[in-house]
Amino acid sequence: MSTPATNPGAFHPLPPLAGRRVRAAVVGAGAIGRGSHFPALARLAEEGETEVVAAVDIDANAVASFSAEAGIPHAYTDLDRMLREQRPDLVTICTPPTLHRAQTVAALRAGAWVWCEKPPVPSLADFDAVEDEEGPARGTAGGPYASIVFQHRFGSGTRHVRRLLAEQAMGRPLVAHCQTTWYRDTAYYAVPWRGRWETEGGGPAMGHGIHQMDLLLDLLGPWSEVKAMAGRLVHDVETEDVSTALVRFENGAMATVVNSVLSPDEVSRIRIDCERATVELTHLYGHGNDNWRVTPAPDVPGEEAAAWRDFGPDVPSSHLEQLRELVVSMRAGERPRSSGADGRTSLELITALYKSAFTDTTVRAGEIGPGDPYYTALHGGAPGWAPVAREEVPA
Repeated sequence: MSTPATNPGAFHPLPPLAGRRVRAAVVGAGAIGRGSHFPALARLAEEGETEVVAAVDIDANAVASFSAEAGIPHAYTDLDRMLREQRPDLVTICTPPTLHRAQTVAALRAGAWVWCEKPPVPSLADFDAVEDEEGPARGTAGGPYASIVFQHRFGSGTRHVRRLLAEQAMGRPLVAHCQTTWYRDTAYYAVPWRGRWETEGGGPAMGHGIHQMDLLLDLLGPWSEVKAMAGRLVHDVETEDVSTALVRFENGAMATVVNSVLSPDEVSRIRIDCERATVELTHLYGHGNDNWRVTPAPDVPGEEAAAWRDFGPDVPSSHLEQLRELVVSMRAGERPRSSGADGRTSLELITALYKSAFTDTTVRAGEIGPGDPYYTALHGGAPGWAPVAREEVPA
């Protein structure tokens, strides 16, 4: 019998989901798998929606202990073997970014939907290669699809503000600020795969600020051009440790974007100034209704301002809320949010940010494609930024 490993082009459709639980497998037994993905899956299991049938990690001891603690029946060190033997409907990927493409493709070819941690993959070329393995590319419009974990898009606060902006209830959006200013010390970068293009994919713009930039795009819509700067001000790394950017949106709004791992007073923030009100989100790693603030212009009637401030029942942003919606999409056989073009938009902006910073040019949406060095690597081979080949010393 052919498998994803023995027959790279093989596609193995799974049986319909109607009337049964979604069979899920967790790939990666580290902190994000244990602390975020599995708890979300377990909660939906309590509600009769899912069952976790397997866990995978190259560290046999780690996956064995995770499976024992979580009550997962099958532990594997080989992804292809797990896919062949367990036939999961959903694979959640919680591994370092450079593994995401191969693992996602293997799962899709086995017929499984994928829910992959951010950052999705190291390059636009990798993202497009993943999309080429989804159901529509193989003639099955009902999936499987690969979705990216962008949990900040989900929850009552984002849903309310997205509606207000879409309806222009507060007037046109004009000015925005997107800030991910966090702090990471030298011990953080002592982990060998961090701070390197090959293994982490990028610096704070890619690995940290992607959540707030993705949320900004989800709220304001498509961007049209970006002008950026990047620097290594503290850490001895290949990637940047701080970046700033000016972004223009198709709707005319203009935004500043700051991504840093040099900031002791850590905060994640989005502020959007519209014609009739300012809406602001201030948090760190997740948000609820109380993290949002709406400040109306002086001439806005009180009743109207009160309606803008009524966020309804509090549903915090979380992996659980995104997973709920993903399972609904799976059962309906529909493309989920934060997949395909919708999931690609923040990676395209980040790629353009790096290209702009490293070439000192303005980069426009859609211009980075096959043949552009930034399409295949975020450093684009730029002098002073591209990895330096290490010379082997003769024994």
